[in-house]
Amino acid sequence: MSAILEIKELDAAYGETRVLQRVSLAVDEGGITTLLGANGAGKTTLLRAICRMMVRSEGEIRFAGERIDQRATEDIARLGIAHVPDGRGTFTHLTVEENLRLGAYARRDRAGIAADFARVYGYFPRLEERRRQQAGTLSGGEQQMLAISRALMMRPKLLLLDEPSFGLAPVIVQEIFRILGVINREERTSMLLVEQNASLALALARHAYLLETGQIVMEGEAAVIGADPSVRRAYLGY
Repeated sequence: MSAILEIKELDAAYGETRVLQRVSLAVDEGGITTLLGANGAGKTTLLRAICRMMVRSEGEIRFAGERIDQRATEDIARLGIAHVPDGRGTFTHLTVEENLRLGAYARRDRAGIAADFARVYGYFPRLEERRRQQAGTLSGGEQQMLAISRALMMRPKLLLLDEPSFGLAPVIVQEIFRILGVINREERTSMLLVEQNASLALALARHAYLLETGQIVMEGEAAVIGADPSVRRAYLGY
């Protein structure tokens, strides 16, 4: 299977503080890869470096075979990479529908945009019920659904997901992860998932990387990583 995203020897820093050191990883086209690690390991920084946001980086990043490590953030988005940040990043003063329209701001295919409204409302019916409601009045779970849906309105080839379960009730987390699996299977949307809930992440993903203090220390099939005794003790709690 070919890789849609390839990262080689990536360093990243905030000012003089180096966070990532010589990180290399790949995401298979149509696959789900998860990046595990403790708080402060550099997972969010890696996603920001891919998008060229808020971080200084060096190294090679290729998307669909094309180098993007010197491209502007907006150009990277237009290529088909959608970032769902930690904290959800919804525009709280806008309605649900207005948030979704912002996700499609660079598109000109009106018929396709209308079809995608129906598509994301099919995944998350609660958003359709609240389409005229201000995003800031939604529950945490509904805001996460909105953040994912807004990214889907870009028709991305690759979704970067940063802690989609953070602060949510377990039943909502299970539903969101179920829908992410459906999106991957039905639309073949590739995903790079950063997630503290290692058990859910490993169950959803095919491939996994373990990041510690800014370096990749383990990689392999998700099932194999999940069976490793050290990973079970540190991240799965048994």
